[in-house]
Amino acid sequence: MSNQIKKINLNHSFIFFLFCNILSFIIFKFNNLDISSLICLFLILIIGVSHGALDNEKGKKIFKIFNIKNILFFYLLYILIAALVIIVWTITPSITLIFFLIVASYHFGKEDTQFLINKISVFDQLLFFFKGLLIILAPLIFHFEETVSIFKLLFVDNEIFYSVLDFIEQNNILIIGLILTTLSSVFLFLKEFEIKKFVIFFDYFSILILNFYLNPLVAFTIYFCFLHSIRHSISLIHEIDHSIFAKGLKTFIKKALPLTILTAILCLIGMYFLKSSYDLNSSVLKLIFIGLASLTFPHILLEYLLEKNEKQRN
Repeated sequence: MSNQIKKINLNHSFIFFLFCNILSFIIFKFNNLDISSLICLFLILIIGVSHGALDNEKGKKIFKIFNIKNILFFYLLYILIAALVIIVWTITPSITLIFFLIVASYHFGKEDTQFLINKISVFDQLLFFFKGLLIILAPLIFHFEETVSIFKLLFVDNEIFYSVLDFIEQNNILIIGLILTTLSSVFLFLKEFEIKKFVIFFDYFSILILNFYLNPLVAFTIYFCFLHSIRHSISLIHEIDHSIFAKGLKTFIKKALPLTILTAILCLIGMYFLKSSYDLNSSVLKLIFIGLASLTFPHILLEYLLEKNEKQRN
């Protein structure tokens, strides 16, 4: 990754860190300030989802490799995989949630950090997982009961779920996890040392600050939209146009619209069906987390296929 993109991401993380501190101060001074779950859903649909909205372009590359010309088949396959994740979640919610949290930890850690690493080893992959694990651990550390209540809303309320909770509470798993995620950030910072890699600690403390002051949904939304998604989008814009950022941004928005609009439509359909059985807040939480899980798996699959193809070429 170029020094230019490293510098952009360093500035982005520093601004995000300042934003988290200012927002936390406002929340602390006005403790009755509440952010609606609908606002969180809106931000995720507009900003969060867009970081994967070029998956159709990646799909075209994959289809070209396999000599498949009909791009409509990609959209159908993408929707089918997403729908399969939702179906599996409703059948085995506890196992699916645990698997999703593991995959999401690796995904967050990798996409938030890989631009800093020139050569990624197997050990680095493990460090990515532990670094991204902070996104899962932080809300449990600061708002355990509230986070557990969200899990229950996601149909996770059975013996497996309670067994995992008991194991976490009785064995200090959260503290052990926090130590591991802290060490992973230190190792990634020291490897191929550059001052620009201090971005890792800006991100680390931003996530802790958000989860200390804000409820789990709002903290996750701010992280997902304004750190994770914007960082990934910056990388995509840079790939589109290395020299003129504004031009790359314009092209990115045009290319991102199809999947963003499709996701918004599917979200509205989901909201329509959920509202008949659940209240608004519960419906929104189900849409956000189960919906993101359904989009994450095909998104990661595309990333894996493209990386595998690039390695074979090299």
